[in-house]
Amino acid sequence: MKQITITLPDGSTQTAQTPVLPAQVLAGMNVPPKRVLGVRVNNDIVPLTEPLSFSCTFEPVMAGSREATAIYRRSLCFVLAAASRTLFPNERLLVGHSLGYSYYYSFASGTKLTAADTARLSERMQELISADMPIETELYSYEETARILEQMQLVQTRRQLNFLGKPVFKLNKLAGFYDLYFDPLVPSTGYLTHFAVVPYEEGLRLCYPATARPNELPPFEDSPKLFSVYAYYKQWGRKLGITSAAELNELIYRREINDFIDITETLQDKQFADIAEAIRRRGNVRVVLMAGPSSSGKTTSSKKLALQLKALGYRPKLIELDSYYVDRHLTPRDENGAYDYECLEALDVAQLNDDLVALFGGKEVQLPSYDFIEGKRTYDGKYIRLDRDDILVMEGIHGLNDKLTPLVPAEYKFKVYLSALTQLNLDDLNRISTRDNRLIRRIVRDSRFRGKSAADTIAMWDSVGKGERLHIFPFQNNADAMLNTALDYELAVLKVYAEPLLRCVTPLHREYAEASRLLRFLQHFSSISAAAVPPHSIIREFIGDSAFKY
Repeated sequence: MKQITITLPDGSTQTAQTPVLPAQVLAGMNVPPKRVLGVRVNNDIVPLTEPLSFSCTFEPVMAGSREATAIYRRSLCFVLAAASRTLFPNERLLVGHSLGYSYYYSFASGTKLTAADTARLSERMQELISADMPIETELYSYEETARILEQMQLVQTRRQLNFLGKPVFKLNKLAGFYDLYFDPLVPSTGYLTHFAVVPYEEGLRLCYPATARPNELPPFEDSPKLFSVYAYYKQWGRKLGITSAAELNELIYRREINDFIDITETLQDKQFADIAEAIRRRGNVRVVLMAGPSSSGKTTSSKKLALQLKALGYRPKLIELDSYYVDRHLTPRDENGAYDYECLEALDVAQLNDDLVALFGGKEVQLPSYDFIEGKRTYDGKYIRLDRDDILVMEGIHGLNDKLTPLVPAEYKFKVYLSALTQLNLDDLNRISTRDNRLIRRIVRDSRFRGKSAADTIAMWDSVGKGERLHIFPFQNNADAMLNTALDYELAVLKVYAEPLLRCVTPLHREYAEASRLLRFLQHFSSISAAAVPPHSIIREFIGDSAFKY
């Protein structure tokens, strides 16, 4: 045994003989039981069951934090999978995308989950949780892991072993059910006191608390349009036989990835063509408003849609909403005193509407520019007039909010919501989140074009997410069309750029835990060279060498 020093958040220290469990350290910190879901050790998030064997900084991961919410969600998903294995041993449960504060699940066979089925699953989960059963983590050899995953009928997870290249794997275990360890879980089921299992479409929703209110379930706000996009792409992926990281990796291994890239890009181009045709059919559309969360590919999407509109005889003209920022001294501030450029009040909505009304009335308008260094609006002689075949294209975070364009008649507007909604899963029970997909895009772009480190991008990502929840997501159902900007091969390309950046985030950075998590996530993808990416692809917005000018 050796003696280690543990530094607590207040700067005080404890000494201990190794190995020491986090629970022993927490005992002297006067924290509420079962409010701590994990611990931050040298800025990495580890389970409460992992012994400490070296000197470290030590911080509880408390309920109500984003990290604790992630641990809670993962653990709840694991308990659902264990319950399903007991009740439906001949069915493969598959995780889908998020729906508000819930995840969508279905059976791989296509069998519809009835209300009675979901009630039985909920009851079984409650039995496991009430028993406060331990969630164990054990090491197994490659051969043992393969055998166990086959017994669990985790088909895609088993296939993925072929590409992970490890001799030993961690497995989580609960009530005779096993699955691969990805990231920390709670030490026992009794932590998971708030959940719901609700029938939805052909499957179910597993509901969980929001970070800000960890002791209650938020109301559900349905998004049927977004779900239909997801369902369409899921069906497309099944037809092609590419629904998981393992199946994508097999294509790369067989050197058949180029055809898949062409098919994927062609399908996305068809989306743009379909939206352009929908605009043409409406007949009286004068402005296309495009909105989506950060790194959803808004800039390239506006250019690709403009090309399709040109093919139908339109002459698209772009208005940049950033040009309508109010002067800096008029910009609202957030609760921390920083300028809030994401709120609607940061834009001169009145001037924008005056200009739009004038344009639609056949008048010529001088468009503004915004000097981000001086924080002032300027006019440099850029004039615009709309002729008969001209159509405006505007992209920005408030595009779907009618408060942005209150003076523009509804029949003049066509709204498009963008979302990077990949249909791929990592494996049977682990999804690829839109948030992670966009964050990796943003890390790569910020490094290549804005001189930011991965730590810088990760540090501001929570703030970006807050703005999206306030100003974008509430209005997504206002869209006339939804566009999926994810490309199912893109993470295999982005990893080539992202991994070196993420490895530069050290344990001295607060952002180390998130960087480490993303590195573990990206290891599930084989690499694809950027040379395989077409010049007009949305991916080029993030990695460079696009055929479009930005």
